[in-house]
Amino acid sequence: MHIQSYLERLHYTGAVEPNLATLRALQQAHLLNVPFENLDIHLGRSIVPDLNAFYDKIVTHQRGGFCYELNGLFTWLLRGLGFRVDMLNARVMGGDGAWGPEFDHMTLLVHLADHWLVDVGFGDSFRDPLRLDDPHPQAQTFGTYRVYSEAEDWILEEQAAEGNFERSYRFNLRPHELSDYAATCQLQQTPPSHFTQKRVCSLATLTGRITLSDLRLIVTTHSERTESLLDSEDAYRIVLRERFGVVY
Repeated sequence: MHIQSYLERLHYTGAVEPNLATLRALQQAHLLNVPFENLDIHLGRSIVPDLNAFYDKIVTHQRGGFCYELNGLFTWLLRGLGFRVDMLNARVMGGDGAWGPEFDHMTLLVHLADHWLVDVGFGDSFRDPLRLDDPHPQAQTFGTYRVYSEAEDWILEEQAAEGNFERSYRFNLRPHELSDYAATCQLQQTPPSHFTQKRVCSLATLTGRITLSDLRLIVTTHSERTESLLDSEDAYRIVLRERFGVVY
């Protein structure tokens, strides 16, 4: 495992001093170059919390992954560059309005002069670190977010098109080890987890996002969204390779 190879995977050639500017640039580079994807689950390949396996998949084989893989390996990179990082237990708000199980999601807290919420494993989410100790809306190029405390937990919200804020996930500030996520990581790979329902590969772009949901290709450019249906598995693999850089 080599930091320089990871930086090359991110096409990152900027500064590496452990400060906010570097953190912001690394998060953006990660989101623009490493897709969020669940393809191994549909290929019957077990995903276990292991940094060497994550590195081999994401860096060596130019793949993406889901939260435990992406944020787990990103933690290793940030720590290697001198950042102080905690892996946090988050619970995602489901479509039914209920919170997911413990360790449903891994998010990160980076300690600089201030504390920053960082996440490269939540799909279409915030692209810049969010200041933890600021409950006011934090506007970014591709969205506005809010982070605030509620009892012993913290809540991440995203502003919807209608202007109201919708909850994304809740988390607490107790640091965890990668092994703490093992049971829920396994659970996410079995029915009825939504990760088993369809293949997804999604990547941020400079103007929006591209997503492949089974055979449906979704391209968002600023506020414009287009969808097209691929006609075969061969076409699916071509799009994975040419648009996402993924070959499996």
